[in-house]
Amino acid sequence: MPIRWRLTLFNALSIGAILVILGFALFLLLRGALLSEVEDTARDRALAAARTVGSGEGLEPDEAEQLSLGGVFVVVRDDRGQILYQTLSSVPREEIRDPLWAQALETGRPVGGTADYSPAAAPDYVYAVPVSPPDGLASVVEAGRSYESAMNTLETFGVILLIGILAAFLLSVGGAYLLARAALSPVDAVVRSARQITESDLSKRLPVAQPKDEIGRLTTTINDLLGRLEVAFARREEALSRQRHFAADASHELRTPLTSIAGYTRMLKEWGLENPETARESVEAIIEESGRMRELVESLLTLARNEAGAPLELAPRDLATVASEAVKAACAAAGDKVTVEHPSPREPVEASFDRARIRQVAAILLDNAIKYTPEGGTVTVDVGKDNGWAWIEVSDTGIGIPADELPLVFERFHRADPARAAGGAGLGLSIARQIARAHGGEIEAKSRSGVGSTFVLRIPRSRPAP
Repeated sequence: MPIRWRLTLFNALSIGAILVILGFALFLLLRGALLSEVEDTARDRALAAARTVGSGEGLEPDEAEQLSLGGVFVVVRDDRGQILYQTLSSVPREEIRDPLWAQALETGRPVGGTADYSPAAAPDYVYAVPVSPPDGLASVVEAGRSYESAMNTLETFGVILLIGILAAFLLSVGGAYLLARAALSPVDAVVRSARQITESDLSKRLPVAQPKDEIGRLTTTINDLLGRLEVAFARREEALSRQRHFAADASHELRTPLTSIAGYTRMLKEWGLENPETARESVEAIIEESGRMRELVESLLTLARNEAGAPLELAPRDLATVASEAVKAACAAAGDKVTVEHPSPREPVEASFDRARIRQVAAILLDNAIKYTPEGGTVTVDVGKDNGWAWIEVSDTGIGIPADELPLVFERFHRADPARAAGGAGLGLSIARQIARAHGGEIEAKSRSGVGSTFVLRIPRSRPAP
């Protein structure tokens, strides 16, 4: 059964039970009030008539008429039960029979109960009071009133009450259904909207009718979840796109040395071994291409390890010492081609970093600077700290990078032009940026074509958040 009908049934049954209980209680209260009014009236008139008869005075016509108002009748009996006086003119004396007067005479106390005095369909309430008048004739005075008017009132009230309860029950059923439908209509809207959301289109959101109620809060939470899923799917697609692009570029880069090695090997097999000079050149070419391929594979493995989240060995260290080591290694490799300047800082530049990784970044920046600086040029390496950051700055007087190519220098396998492609696969700066970001830092690049380039590695001095 749908929730809407379950709510309707529950509300209808609850309201119906409440209406029945209240109606029954109201009926009983009204019944008790009406019957008590009949009995109290008969009792009061019987006591009034007994006082008059007991004083020795007879019931005058005016007084008897007053006592008979409201449908009350009065009967006066002697000690044998014979009727001396009655106001019921329509009922023969011999038909007025009841045991109440005898009980009153026997106990000497007033007695009340039901009897059939009047010709009405309903019974009468009779109250008998024993008296002792001076003349000794009358012994019992009775006053009674029929329950007929009370019963008629109760019957009319019962019919009206039953109709009212049925009407209220039907109204409660209709109201409960409308209320349940109104309360659950946002759920239907949410269901319709949710069916339109697919994996290929997560931009749609569920409608929120009342943000502060339970359904509104649930819908808002689902919308937040959809937003996070949309971002996650976008990142996944972006990662897959990068992975496909990376795989295509890597296969292309690996194919070139493999093709060269295969060509030289085939030449050696077919005729190259017969010519010592040709064989020597072929072997040297194979060694060179093998080294290039090994360097490329190592770079790819480094990128893969970094993307997999290889742990960093963070510890407080002096960044200036790492830079000095990288400068010494670069000077040894560059020889007399370029001049490498490295002014020593006045004090240690302490920061929390992975020594091997940052040493690798410094080596990549220096290698690029020396590689693309013409002979006789200058490479300058500075180290410093400011505003919670430690930095290494590598500047050169090389060929520079065109302005439109500068934003792309950190992309994998990117080369600005063939002149800058010599001796590299275009992965060094990608690896450097990856390491910098793993430390919570970044690498900035500034360059002017024909003037030179500057690369700045910035890392936080304190331990970065994981």
